[in-house]
Amino acid sequence: MIESFLLASVVLCAFLTGVLRHYALSRNLLDLPNHRSSHSVPTPRGGGVAIVLTTLIGIAVLTSVGDVSLPLCMAMVLGGGAVALVGFLDDHGHIAARVRLLIHFISAAVILLLLSGLAPIQVGPIAITSLILRNTFAILYLVWLLNLFNFMDGIDGIASVQVVTTCASASLLFYLSGNHALISATLLLASATFGFFIWNFPPAKIFMGDAGSGFIGIAIGVLSIASSWEAPAYFWAWCILLGVFIVDASYTLMRRLLGGAKIYEAHRSHAYQIAARRFGAHLPVTIVVGLINVFWLLPLAASVVLLGLNGALGALIAYSPLLAIAVSCNAGSDRT
Repeated sequence: MIESFLLASVVLCAFLTGVLRHYALSRNLLDLPNHRSSHSVPTPRGGGVAIVLTTLIGIAVLTSVGDVSLPLCMAMVLGGGAVALVGFLDDHGHIAARVRLLIHFISAAVILLLLSGLAPIQVGPIAITSLILRNTFAILYLVWLLNLFNFMDGIDGIASVQVVTTCASASLLFYLSGNHALISATLLLASATFGFFIWNFPPAKIFMGDAGSGFIGIAIGVLSIASSWEAPAYFWAWCILLGVFIVDASYTLMRRLLGGAKIYEAHRSHAYQIAARRFGAHLPVTIVVGLINVFWLLPLAASVVLLGLNGALGALIAYSPLLAIAVSCNAGSDRT
């Protein structure tokens, strides 16, 4: 039953992506190359809406048969839907950054209200039990997560591979640890994204756009917050599995801030963008990201969930070589 449902999600998203590509071409909704771009030919954008629609339809179906809780469904629909809508409008025109950010924070607050916030978590020897402290962190975490997917969706296939490998890995950890509550929803997001990836595989025939990247970021945030109530180790596992995106985006942003750059302006100084220029192609970098996720980050996340490794220590171990890569790429500098 679940296998057929997931296959249907792949097919539906692939079909909708094709429809959206035709729509984008007919409306001249193209990403035109410029000096800040990592692509060289005009390419339709907005295909991520197919991921949004497929995921929300699928979540509704899973909720109707009891595989997904109503609060989780509402968090995806209300929080994720609002983020996708503002991204869609921005893809078609321009929404002021402060307006987008306000909606992002409101969406994050709604999600936390529906999911009862972030569960108490352990940071090294310290237990974070304060409701105010952990939910303040959770709001910032959700807003940062949805924006970093936007920042990191800059070469063909990279965001899709990140979502598919991260969600598949998290589902495997849920299964191996005997917790099946979130497997269906997590695999749904992976399946929908894979359907889009068929079109986004390098060289991409369509780009995700802000609607898609923001939605998948907030959707992963929803799943990770919800999983923290099943077991706090799951939250750390998600943070580890997202390591490539978290480290690259965070280091690059921090360095640009310290260098006085306007962080809201488009740029191409992320480590993955620099690596793509050095390789002379997007595909090798996208493949390497997938390999890092599966062969480096998944074993560490498994050590946290299955072997009892401290989550904060696991994240520190996971992030250290990723940070070294970002530094070696001179990420955050325009002189690369």
